Amino acid sequence: MYTPADRSGLRDALVAQARADTRVAGAALTGSAAVGAEDQWSDIDLALGLTPSADQSAVLAEWTALMYGEHGAVHHTDVWSRQTVYRVFLLESTLQVDIAFAPAEEFGALGPTFQLLFGEAVEQPAWSTPSPVDLVGMGWLYALHARSSIARGKAWQAEYMISGVRDHVMMLMCLRHDVPHSQGRGLHLLPSATTAAVEPTLVRSLEPVELQRAFRASVDVLLSEVPYVDEELAVRLAGPLRALTA
Repeated sequence: MYTPADRSGLRDALVAQARADTRVAGAALTGSAAVGAEDQWSDIDLALGLTPSADQSAVLAEWTALMYGEHGAVHHTDVWSRQTVYRVFLLESTLQVDIAFAPAEEFGALGPTFQLLFGEAVEQPAWSTPSPVDLVGMGWLYALHARSSIARGKAWQAEYMISGVRDHVMMLMCLRHDVPHSQGRGLHLLPSATTAAVEPTLVRSLEPVELQRAFRASVDVLLSEVPYVDEELAVRLAGPLRALTA
């Protein structure tokens, strides 16, 4: 297990490496460190802005070799956004290191967690917030598949679909209460009365009667949230969604 001191030391080393790399024009802290909100479980989040002439593939390859050769990486995975690749490393110490390799025109803040260390950032379009109506649509879509999964005796698929209804309802709740909605980051900030209403949706076993109970609860909580989005839509959905659990 890593310590905060281990994390800080590695981050300093990576920033020094970025300053020394002539293909890197800028670097920034992202994530919790950028806003002074780290705790002992925080990972390392860095964004690197490449020079216009830099070969992104070559930079990725060399930095990846550095992470494996000198810093104890055991695996990595990539997440792409436009032409920026976020390479996420797992270290032997269990520390997660996320390094974004951005073309010059994509190096800039996408949200409030961006602290420029050196170089120049380019103004970026803010990440879009999901449409509440679209989240409602995904909620009833998962509900439809929950019903069919239960009817077909596919217990694990039913559990997955019921959880999908709940996940989209809780995203709606986060948007309504103006807390972070992505990847559950704001769920702990929701009022306890709000989250208490969702607890019955948790599937406690794969027995058919329990799946039906949790499914009914998930439809109930979905229907209770829709009026905050669109009252007329809530009226239209009430009949079909109630019929799913009849």
